[in-house]
Amino acid sequence: MAASLARKVSRFFKRMGVVGYSKRRNIFGIHPIIISTTYIIIALFLAALTRKIINAIFSDSIFKRMVLEFVATLELCAACFELIIVADNWGIWAYALYLCLLTIWWGKNWENATACPYSHVEEILEGFQDVSYAALLIFSQILGAIVTFRYVQILWAMELVETHRSKAFEDCVADLQVHMLLGALIEAAGTCACRITSRFLSETGTKFGNVLDAFFSTMMVVMAFNLSGGYYNPALATSLKLGCEGNTFVEHLVVYWLGATIGSVISVIIFRSAAVQDYLKSLKTKVD
Repeated sequence: MAASLARKVSRFFKRMGVVGYSKRRNIFGIHPIIISTTYIIIALFLAALTRKIINAIFSDSIFKRMVLEFVATLELCAACFELIIVADNWGIWAYALYLCLLTIWWGKNWENATACPYSHVEEILEGFQDVSYAALLIFSQILGAIVTFRYVQILWAMELVETHRSKAFEDCVADLQVHMLLGALIEAAGTCACRITSRFLSETGTKFGNVLDAFFSTMMVVMAFNLSGGYYNPALATSLKLGCEGNTFVEHLVVYWLGATIGSVISVIIFRSAAVQDYLKSLKTKVD
């Protein structure tokens, strides 16, 4: 009877597409996307567990914020390394679905961490943070971005599924498909649009604002995917693409650091302008 039940379960999973792939190339014949999803979930779980431990051990301090930024950046980059596998094998819309869901998760779980360097530049401009404090947090993010691939490399080197074959040691290729200045403009415009939208949704308390924010930012990534990559985050871009074939170091800095940071600064200027602030006040008045 147990054998019969096992066969029924096996047939069910085959019909669902979970198993049935070559067992020589995929562990237990499991669909490769199951392993990719599992790797992403492991990264989320480990980061969530680490955050709980940090919050339990440390009181509020600059050191605690640095560690939380390091963890958030590592979590972001680890998940996005696996999203490269998803995009390469199942297309841009599978990638977009995963990214949107992940963005919603991160928005609910990161608390004050951002895993994004220009967020601290914005706080400096708005007078909420001093330069030395911000520099330490940005350093933590860069460190998290740099070490992430060593963690990912261990998982990929196991080659549990065919989509991970040779990925741990192959040379990466840059995503920038346009001229450096156009790439910087794309990253700046996308960053600016995402930041203004996020601020607007937050300020107005829009219902399901976190979902709308995640959807909008994901669509902006999709729009730039085949142009600059649509990273809109210098730390993420550095983790995934610094040193990849097809980009010089200067091109990387101009497109993904300078471009995104300029876009962020412009978003602060626009959002703090009298016209935008008056409009927000009028909306709040109508709601009241």
